[in-house]
Formats: sequence, structure tokens, C-alpha cells
Amino acid sequence: MIVLEKNIKSKSIHTYTVKRIKPLNARVGILGVGHHTYWGQFEGLLEDILKKMDFFEEKVNTCQVETVNLGISDCAEKAYALIPKIKAANLDLLFIDMVTYATSSSIAAIFREIEIPMVMVALQPLKAMDYEKASTYMQLMNDDICAIPEFANVALRFGKAVPPIIIGTLHDDPEAEKQIKEYCQIAKVLHSLKTARIGQMGHVLEAMLDMHTDSTLLSAAFGCHIVQTEPDDILAHYQNAAEEEVIAYETQISKFFEAPDPKSDPITEKLNAEDLRTAARVGVALNYFIKGKKLDGLAYYYEGKEFSEIRKVITNFIVGNSLLTGGGFPMCGEMDLKTCVAMMIMDRLEMGGSFAEFHPVDFKEGFVLVGHDGPHHINIAQGKPVIRSLKKYHGKPGSGASVEFKIKEGPITMLGISQKADGKFKFIIAEGESKEGPIPPTGNTNTRGFFAPDVRTFLTRWFKEAPTHHFALGIGHRAETIRQIGEFLGIETVIIPKI
Repeated sequence: MIVLEKNIKSKSIHTYTVKRIKPLNARVGILGVGHHTYWGQFEGLLEDILKKMDFFEEKVNTCQVETVNLGISDCAEKAYALIPKIKAANLDLLFIDMVTYATSSSIAAIFREIEIPMVMVALQPLKAMDYEKASTYMQLMNDDICAIPEFANVALRFGKAVPPIIIGTLHDDPEAEKQIKEYCQIAKVLHSLKTARIGQMGHVLEAMLDMHTDSTLLSAAFGCHIVQTEPDDILAHYQNAAEEEVIAYETQISKFFEAPDPKSDPITEKLNAEDLRTAARVGVALNYFIKGKKLDGLAYYYEGKEFSEIRKVITNFIVGNSLLTGGGFPMCGEMDLKTCVAMMIMDRLEMGGSFAEFHPVDFKEGFVLVGHDGPHHINIAQGKPVIRSLKKYHGKPGSGASVEFKIKEGPITMLGISQKADGKFKFIIAEGESKEGPIPPTGNTNTRGFFAPDVRTFLTRWFKEAPTHHFALGIGHRAETIRQIGEFLGIETVIIPKI
């Protein structure tokens, strides 16, 4: 069941967000590295080093992930012995805690054998040594960066990517804490992708050749399993929907959306009772369907016979899928599996992630409308979203309730997942700004997207990267974070330059 949470903007204005359907999680390992020779030379050093690790683990735990403390690798023998333990931990990401100097033999075998993403973390306890009271013991307690060059070189010589690096202090370092949180979010993305069951229903729009995707390649690249589903599966739930549940869903829709009078577009109408009832009944059916199939996302397109009940059901997903997408269940029309994955990545980064494409350019003010009909991440709407009845869905069959809003004003990021001639995927990323201003009252979502250095240059650069015409649109500037995800997954990634 979709759960709404009330947000009070003022005493008289209430808006709602959709509560996440499933909590996000990930398993993150913490492996300390050190030099075994020190322990016998400096009494108490190992104990103090372990306290440093405990403090770092507490920081990671605040990011709502499950942590696995793997202890310290301090020699080649220990590294080899730890390999089975690391593999058995079923980790999504491994932090290598550089708690003091360590020889590269303490990590080399792990670099060779472990395929999960790793991040080297060098957080020294002191912002600066007390030079008047300095000692070798104090230096070793703060020697966190000392082994990084050695570790990086061994990774390179083993044919592995040099792990990302966090450098800073263990205490009172907001930038380091921000980076730790970011990598924990990345771990949640990776966990979601490799455990996701994404439904595929119907068929791609035949004429849209950029949409066609080999589901086996998706599993190979991201780990997700593509579940084949039938429109009849939803139809059965629609036909059996309980009256009280449909009424309750209607109430939620009425709370969440505004239903204004039509404006300039003649195919729009004020939401009517029949369209509201159909949207609610379909929403109930969708909830039962995804629960029964144990799905984490859905890409769909199906036309059905003209005037048939199944056409009515499938073409009225829009309201239900907007609420589901807001709850962390990405849904893509036109059966765009690649963009469903892109939306999932953004959602797990708490960016939202709406189904989008480019609409007309405004050459007077220098922006492009970014939007689509169908599924959008309702929690990133600017203000209360609108619902309208449409006499027809342009370019596809059916009619009924449709959702209209623009995403929050401020920084935005786009992620397109394209596919090359060799079958490999490619991330195309851009950052821009969502700014205030009117959007077309067409019952479709649209956002005024401003991109540097200017809209014409930006669009030319984006198109030259050979994207598909759909992409995921989210809030915040997170291009580098998504680039890192692409690097961990071994996917070519391009960020559109701003200058």
C-alpha cells in the first residue's frame, strides 16, 4: 500500500510525500591495514589503532548500512587468510582503513582476488602533530596517508583500478564525513542493482529502435534480473480490486494532487470521477501485482485491443506509477529498461529520478523543457502536483488521468544510459538548473532546464554522445557520484562539459 507522509509548509498549506516502499540497505566491509613489525616495537599501538577503526566504523554506521569489521591485515600471510572471509561477507563495498603505514604485501592478494568496489580511507586523528611533544608513536598513529602511493602502484601493476581515496581527519571533518556518506549511498545503489527484480511487460514501441535492450546484457552489466510479466497479471488484480481499497486509493489521490480547471490545451479536462475511479482501481491492482511478483521496478508498454478492458487498464498506469516511483519503485513507460535502471540509481542516491526526454527549446530565455508523460518521481515535485483528465494520450492509445508538475527549483542532474555497437552500456551525465517559470498545462510533467554554457551548445554536446531519447532526471549536482558508480561497474561514462 502506498503510504503518504504529510509535510506542513504553512498553517494552511499541506503537501505530501510518498514513503519509501522498501528500506535501502547495503553491506559495507571495514578492513584495517598496518605493519605487524610495529606491534612488538610500540606497546599499546595496536590497541590504539583498533580504537581508531572502531571510531571509523561508528561513522559508517550512521549512514544506515550494515557493517562488517574484518580486522587488520598487517602482512602477506594475513592478506591471503582474509580472502575467504571477505568473499563470504557478501559485501557491496569495502573501506580499506589506512590506520597507519602498511606494506603493500598486506593488500596485494586482496586487490588480486576481491572484485568488489574498494575505497581507501586515510583519516588521521590529529589535524596536526604537536611538534614540541612529537614522537614516533604519535607519527605512526597519524601515518594514514603514508602507504597510499604503495597501494595505488600495486593496484596499477596488478591491472586493477586504483581505488578512490578519502583523505582527512578522523574528527571534526565535514568533508570527509560527506564522502563517507556518499560512498555508503553508492553501496546502496550497487546493492539495489545487483539484487533488483525489474519487471518487463509487453513490448517496446516497435519504431523506437533506441529502446530495444537485451535483458541478459542488463543482468551482466548491473546484476539485476529481468522478470517477464504479462498484462493479464495486472488485469486479474484490477478485476478483483476490493471496493474499500479503491475508495481509500481515491482519497489518497485527492489528498496528494490538485485537480484544476483546464487551461489552453483542448485535450485536457478537469479530473472527472470516472478517470479518478479508474486510476485508483489500477493503482490498487499495481500494488498487488508488484508484491506478488516481488518486483523492484517495471518497464512496460502494451496497447491491447481497441476498447478492450486490458487497454483501459494498461493505459491508466500513470497516477499509480507516479506514486510508486515516488516510493522508490521506478516505472518506465515505452518499456525502457535502460532508463528504469537509471531511475533506480538516482532514487537510491536520494535524488528522485523522473522519466524524461527533451521537449521544445525556449531560445528567448535560453532553456529547454525537460519532461515526459507517464512516470515521474513525485517526491521531487515543486509544490503540489497536478492531475488532469486527458481526452487522448498523444502518440499512443488511451485516455484518462495524467500527472503534471515540474521538479524542484535548483540544481539538477541527468543520467542517460545508452548502448554501443558492441553491446556495452554507456553513462551520459549532465548537470544543470531547474528555474522558476510557467510550464505547458498539458497534463505532462515539464521542467525548465538551464544548461551551461548555453542551451544550443549543451544540446549539441549531449546529442553527439549518441544517447537514447529518454533519461533519468533528478535533483542536486551528483555527476561525479554517478561517474564513480559507472567506474565501479566498469561502464564507460561521459560528463557533458559546462564550459
